[in-house]
Amino acid sequence: MKPGFKVIKAGILSLLQDGGRFGYNHLGLCSGGPMDKEAFRWSNRLCSNPENSGVIEVSVGGLVMEAQCSCCIALTGADIPMHINRKWAAPWQTHLIESGDRVELGYARSGMRGYLAVSGGFRCEKIFGSMSTVPRDKLGGSRQDGSAIQVEEVLSCPTLQTLPQRYKLSEELRPVRPQSNAKLRVVLGYQHETFDHDKKQLFFASEYTLTKDSDRTGCRLKGPAIMSNVGGIFSEGICHGAIQFPPDGQPIVLMCDRPTIGGYPKLGSVFSRDMDKLGQLAPGGKVTFDTIDIETARLALLSHEEEFLAIKPEPAEL
Repeated sequence: MKPGFKVIKAGILSLLQDGGRFGYNHLGLCSGGPMDKEAFRWSNRLCSNPENSGVIEVSVGGLVMEAQCSCCIALTGADIPMHINRKWAAPWQTHLIESGDRVELGYARSGMRGYLAVSGGFRCEKIFGSMSTVPRDKLGGSRQDGSAIQVEEVLSCPTLQTLPQRYKLSEELRPVRPQSNAKLRVVLGYQHETFDHDKKQLFFASEYTLTKDSDRTGCRLKGPAIMSNVGGIFSEGICHGAIQFPPDGQPIVLMCDRPTIGGYPKLGSVFSRDMDKLGQLAPGGKVTFDTIDIETARLALLSHEEEFLAIKPEPAEL
């Protein structure tokens, strides 16, 4: 019996993810990776893992597993209740697991995606340098075909050799995620000039609703229609967070599993720090936008990274 976790219930959508698959856009392969990058990083940090270690991204919840080895786990991200052997286990904290223990995740009370890390990281064969599961590309994951975690499979991870230090992150230090609305900062791109001034003003003054058709490929929004002065453009590379406007004028924010090229006009891109908020927003949530210039965005990104690295999680009680 290989060490790991046997899946009893697979949940709504549970995917193996590491930091993402980079350097292969020219082959049509997107990055994939976590929809809430900061929560992903914290789950690994609480387990004393290298930052790019494999975790389970649990959408909405419902995952139940049985341990087949000794290890430590930590759950971050959305407010998903976790129980170990039917006893409540605190999120944002390292927990010791023994072989035979049952880990049950309930359903999110706020947010959309939780990140379950294990000491040493979940392991599977990597494709193009990553295990990240991209269903749209049929790539990655434990079966290397982009499929979600399934009942009865065993997710491999290393067995603990020594008892590690366990940690917790106090509530006031955890990333703040909107429960029902998000304000996203936008760096304008060169194509913003194809949108009339009044259309841009309308866009930034309006509130949009996240639709149920949103997924890891793109967040589809419903609100005032915004039309570009060009009906289409030559297909070109598109980045994480790009805001594109199809013919109906309803914006789509491109997410981790986006296509690598596209031909819809783009107003700009959501500031990368704000993409985690969007990744945790449930359908029906409200979205507003504001502008940020690229130099301010760069400085904000550097400042946040310094703050993240400076935070020291507390030792958890044994």
